[in-house]
Amino acid sequence: MITCIIEYDLNPYQRSDFEQYAKVWGQAIPQCGAELIGYFAPHEGSTTKAFGIYNVDDLAAYEAYRARLSAHPLGKENYEFAMDKKFIRSENRAFYKLVSQPHAWLIPAKGAPK
Repeated sequence: MITCIIEYDLNPYQRSDFEQYAKVWGQAIPQCGAELIGYFAPHEGSTTKAFGIYNVDDLAAYEAYRARLSAHPLGKENYEFAMDKKFIRSENRAFYKLVSQPHAWLIPAKGAPK
């Protein structure tokens, strides 16, 4: 399993457009085969950084997922919405693997009550 984290640089005056964009991805991404963790918009601090995070099995699964997303009606519509509104100034996509498991909450600490 790998996690894709998309970092967006947004126009701070169009955050509501990003929120609408994120809600559509909330429907389309799971339908196209990725496990959506979520889209995160600025709340406090930065007004321009946002993130989209989802899991796929591997890079081959990612490529197949992207092809399905590009062909999906909601995907096409959302890509066009973003191009038309221009609320995303840039985006960077990176892939990560989870290396911290097992997490402490899964394994009782020595001497901890069971």
